Order: sequence, then C-alpha cells, then structure tokens
Amino acid sequence: MMKWCVVLFVLCVSLHAQDAKSSVNSLGWISGCWEGNDNGAVTTERWTRPTENMMLGMSQTIRNGKTVSFEFLRIANNGQGLAYIAKPSDAQTETPFAFAKMGEREIVFENMKHDFPQRIIYRSDKPDSLFARIEGMQNGKLEGMDFPMKRVKCE
Repeated sequence: MMKWCVVLFVLCVSLHAQDAKSSVNSLGWISGCWEGNDNGAVTTERWTRPTENMMLGMSQTIRNGKTVSFEFLRIANNGQGLAYIAKPSDAQTETPFAFAKMGEREIVFENMKHDFPQRIIYRSDKPDSLFARIEGMQNGKLEGMDFPMKRVKCE
C-alpha cells in the first residue's frame, strides 16, 4: 500500500510540473518594453502581461528613422502546450514554434521544418535585461543572431 502512495505522489508532482510549463503565467519576466541597438538599427519589443493562456508581443526595427521590419508575436497555450507564433512583416502566414524546454528564466521554442530560424530562445539573467536569440541550420551549418535588450520605459 505504501508503494502505491509514493507512485501517486510522484505522478501528481509530475502532472503539476507539466501544468506549470503549459501556463503562460510563468513568463512574466518577458513582459514589458525592451530595446537593443545593433550598429544604428534599433529594435524594440513590447510584451503584454501574461494571462494563463496568452502573451502578445510586437517587435519593430528602425534604421535612420524608418521602420525596416516588424513582427507580431504571441506566446500561447494552444491546448497541447506552449507555442511561440510569429508573423513577420515579410511573411504572408504566421509561423508556429513549439515549446522545447524551459528553465527558471529561459524558454526555448523550435520548428525544425522552418527554413530560418528553427529555434527561438529568450533568457533573462538580470531584471532589466532580456536576451533573445534565433538560430538554425543554413547551408549545412548552425547560424544564429543575438538580440541583447535592456528594459525601457513603455511609451
């Protein structure tokens, strides 16, 4: 009888851990306004406060006073777990990236069928910094782009 209780307890703990990973609420560290500057190209990301099932985001890159790219973003629980859905300015359709793994202040999404990127990573080592990375295979080798950002006042 005692072994059954231990198995049930482990099962309950495992299910609770999965529930936590399927809730967008745990991503509050991403919410807010962020900005990075890469040789004069200023990229801003704005993320809403998370709810249990969704966060909305927007990214805009400005160079010489003109928007050169933008992207509508969301992190949502699609009923099968978390997904990152991106709709860039140059794409006709949105692209989903499935949840791959999560740490305390890091989350990784993947879509290995997408051309580039195939992986999207968000990480925060400090309260006022956010690090985003996109990566994937191009011409047989792993390529990546880093987007270090600092918290800025939302306008």
